[in-house]
Amino acid sequence: MFVRVVETGSFSKAAREFATTQPTVTKQVAATEARLKVRLLNRNTRGVSLTESGALYYEKCKSIVREVEEADSMARLRQTQAQGLLRIGTSVAFGRRVIVPLALDFMARHKQVQLDLSFEDRYVDLVAQGIDVAVRMGKLADSTLGARFLGMNPWVLAASPAYLKKAGTPKKPADLSGHNALVYSSVQGDDVWRLLTPKGEPVTVPVTGRLHSNNLSAVLAAARGGLGIAALPRYVAGDSLASGHIVEVLKDHALPEQEIHAVFPSPKLLPGKVQAFVAFLQGRFGERWWETLPKA
Repeated sequence: MFVRVVETGSFSKAAREFATTQPTVTKQVAATEARLKVRLLNRNTRGVSLTESGALYYEKCKSIVREVEEADSMARLRQTQAQGLLRIGTSVAFGRRVIVPLALDFMARHKQVQLDLSFEDRYVDLVAQGIDVAVRMGKLADSTLGARFLGMNPWVLAASPAYLKKAGTPKKPADLSGHNALVYSSVQGDDVWRLLTPKGEPVTVPVTGRLHSNNLSAVLAAARGGLGIAALPRYVAGDSLASGHIVEVLKDHALPEQEIHAVFPSPKLLPGKVQAFVAFLQGRFGERWWETLPKA
């Protein structure tokens, strides 16, 4: 206000610019003078003029206003354009097999964006870890996070042809109890697999097995090695299914699918880089999306 009073030469003109009243502007400037214990302006019927101290103060204030305007402009630019450092978090297997090739494609399209990729299977506090956007599987807990639905993550039961030749091929869910189960413990749990019949009815099957792991690559390697039947996400099993190293088991029964969401620290005022990445992801998880992923 002080700067605009000086530049317009009038309290009333400055008041109109700030959509306030002349007495309000007068009080603000007077309060500044009282705080500094210095008279900044001479007032008379023709207008205002700067005192010697006021002239020095005005030059410094003018520089401050210019710096603030530049800061505002920079902030608005970052809010509307995809640029700067984007910190992305997700789980290890999904990150390596899915997010990495997508992120590289995104970088190629947005030359002013730098990426910091963080992969962890444990739950990560986005705010505490400084994550701009995370890709998460499963139902979202109620929270203050912003989120966008991306698609579904289907699972498949699979085993190697050699294992099925030796142990037999299950004909119905109950047959799984007689097989060696390769359990991804982070999702399926240790002792129970849940399937859906062709009519969509849920079936619960107790299983036992010699391998439990929280690492999907380990479970896939065991299945390819003929050690048992595994429940795997299609994005993990896809290449091995296509090559014939493993084959589907109980194809007419489905494992429950997981929701895929992009989540971010706040649902409001998303930076341009986050908006751009989320929009980019929203077109990538349609029907049979695991077959169309770019190669990392």
